[in-house]
Amino acid sequence: MEYPTPQHHPPTTTTTNNNNPLKKTLLILNCLLLILGSVGGPLLLRLYFNRGGSRKWLSSWLETAGWPFLLLPLLFSYLHRSRHHHPTQAFLITPSLFLASAALGLLTGFDDFLYAYGLSYLPVSTSALLTSTHLVFTAAFAFIIVRQRFTAYSLNAVALLSVGAVVLALHTSGDRPEGESKKEYFVGFFLILAAAALYGFVLPMIELTYRKTKTVVTYALVMEMQMVMSFFATAFCTVGMVVNKDFQVMTKEAKEYELGETKYYVVLVFCAIFWQLFFVGAVGAISCYSSLLAGIIIAVMIPVTESLAVLFFHENFSGEKGISLALSIWGFASYFYGEYKMEKKKRKMTMIVMQDQC
Repeated sequence: MEYPTPQHHPPTTTTTNNNNPLKKTLLILNCLLLILGSVGGPLLLRLYFNRGGSRKWLSSWLETAGWPFLLLPLLFSYLHRSRHHHPTQAFLITPSLFLASAALGLLTGFDDFLYAYGLSYLPVSTSALLTSTHLVFTAAFAFIIVRQRFTAYSLNAVALLSVGAVVLALHTSGDRPEGESKKEYFVGFFLILAAAALYGFVLPMIELTYRKTKTVVTYALVMEMQMVMSFFATAFCTVGMVVNKDFQVMTKEAKEYELGETKYYVVLVFCAIFWQLFFVGAVGAISCYSSLLAGIIIAVMIPVTESLAVLFFHENFSGEKGISLALSIWGFASYFYGEYKMEKKKRKMTMIVMQDQC
């Protein structure tokens, strides 16, 4: 089945266009949420492991367990609709969208587990660089799934990020946390890569879901879909926690936590909050613009995450990491320059069309 070639705007089922001030405000807000989540989430999760936490399913559960926080903005949205529309639907999501969101949620839950398991063996600075490769997978899957067009600049960015990951793979001896075997390091390495690949698939699938729905894609609907995805991702990880007996171990782990029992729960709560900001920002950026934009923002925050990891966790920043980071920044710059040229060309073509119509 042919899908229309994507432009850098949401599908026509949205209620607003890109020039709408509200749309731009929502885009900026979601980008800010995505920035906060993409930096705070990994740092807090690594803090959990660094100070005595060891439960893989619990840490993956935290990445989507903050979904009840979405009930508050959804309540405000319902109250706002009820004042202007009678009768008012309690939920905007359709059965088909619910099923699609549930399936994406289960994939997200599995992705959470891969990421959390990998991060337990890797420094944040290393995992952040590896996570940047999700842009490669996002671009590839976006091309296949939503017909995202490639330019020489985006292909260059994909190539540079791939080389950066290879450089990291060649350097393992000086990067392993103390007491960790080479085997565990490589397990973490490839699990993070697998998580990047899977999330690179999920982002375009979310965009495709928006495009294929016959329902008007409002921001309230996006939030409902995100709540469903987070719920099913959390349910997936909850099953893992039950099987692995994480709930029984939590009390003991809290008492033995290096920062103290109270701070143990504080870390868990804020970890859940920041990860929920990440996912809300990601689906919001996709609905307002594109899946590739969400991938780019996540990747762009890597230097910030790395710097904070070195500052707070005193992680080693080797020459190989420096090379990988430089390649990543080069790749991002290449991509953004290509996007700038494409946008400039589109504006010029629009002006020509308008002049011809006059």
